[in-house]
Amino acid sequence: MYWAEFLTIAAAHLAAVASPGPDFAVVLKQSVSNGSRSGVWTSLGVGCAILLHVTYCLLGVAVLLNQSPSLFAAVRYVAAAYLFYLGLTALRDAVKSQGATDGQLSAEKLRPLKAFYLGFLTNGLNPKATLFFLALFTVVIDSATPTLVQVGYGVYLSIATFLWFAMLSALLGRPSFRSALLRMGVWFERVMGIILIALALQIALFS
Repeated sequence: MYWAEFLTIAAAHLAAVASPGPDFAVVLKQSVSNGSRSGVWTSLGVGCAILLHVTYCLLGVAVLLNQSPSLFAAVRYVAAAYLFYLGLTALRDAVKSQGATDGQLSAEKLRPLKAFYLGFLTNGLNPKATLFFLALFTVVIDSATPTLVQVGYGVYLSIATFLWFAMLSALLGRPSFRSALLRMGVWFERVMGIILIALALQIALFS
């Protein structure tokens, strides 16, 4: 009975999750800098953050955010500040690695829980994700759809998001791909830092 609605949601989600953004940037950085395992833990954080968006949509908080420009702006600026911090951290790591042998970066291990939090905060604070789920739960999903079915949609979106980024982590964390980027040395961290800062500015100024 709800297959048409579900397929619309799945198609919209696929288009959104495949688009480059903060989630992709942090998963890429962790997969290359720390390996596929770190990337998968970051992906798990991203996937679990989807449940956060679904929860506040079901509770009506998303509508409140949409109707309160000042509150939504606060969320937006917190997200921008977080991404800006990640960008500065990447640039700082590049400076620290400047004197490394052959100018290459040494892959440091990131604890699983820290990688998880990184992914969770990156997606959970993303105002574009807030707008996406607000659109899903107010426009695409019929108000008459049972809450249990909507929860099922949310679980699917969470799992699908995790699987997508976990697959990317497995590919991006392959030794051949990692070694090629790590041979770029500090330039990889510099480029990732600039990308994260650019995303932060985009969210703060143009969202």
